[in-house]
Amino acid sequence: METDGENTTIRSSESRRRIVLFPLPFQGHINPMFQLANILHTRGFQITIIHCQYNSPNHSSYPHFSFRSINDRFSEVVHMLLTNRDISFYLKYLNRSCADPFRDCLTELLDEEPVSCLIVDSTFYFTQAVADDLKLPRMVLRTTSLGCTIAFSVLPFLSKEGCFNLTKQG
Repeated sequence: METDGENTTIRSSESRRRIVLFPLPFQGHINPMFQLANILHTRGFQITIIHCQYNSPNHSSYPHFSFRSINDRFSEVVHMLLTNRDISFYLKYLNRSCADPFRDCLTELLDEEPVSCLIVDSTFYFTQAVADDLKLPRMVLRTTSLGCTIAFSVLPFLSKEGCFNLTKQG
């Protein structure tokens, strides 16, 4: 039994709700996601982390979480990091290569136990379709700094003023 001010609640392992988190496999994205996971865990949620094989987190550092690894096939292109500096190439690649393994992993998890919510990195845009198909609530964690958020918000204005042209490419 937990006491929180005037409210008294009873929490058992059966009543705890599971949240699934899926961070982008880069350090600036993993750390904030794990900080959020720790906060949610202290609030009584069970945490499952689905992660890519590339830059896999150290499971022993988080014994209070459960982990599921998916095959991201990133090792097929990671050698190109020295020659190809276009980060959008890698982000698009991860979104394509992780879509099916992520769907399979999440479907398997849902067969085992209920999931309250999916929290994903904003860069994993394919997760919206997966969450919709599985009728699972999805939240997005944007791990960028305030400076990036401000810059993104003024891009349309700067483009409209002719400072540069934003083009849509498929």
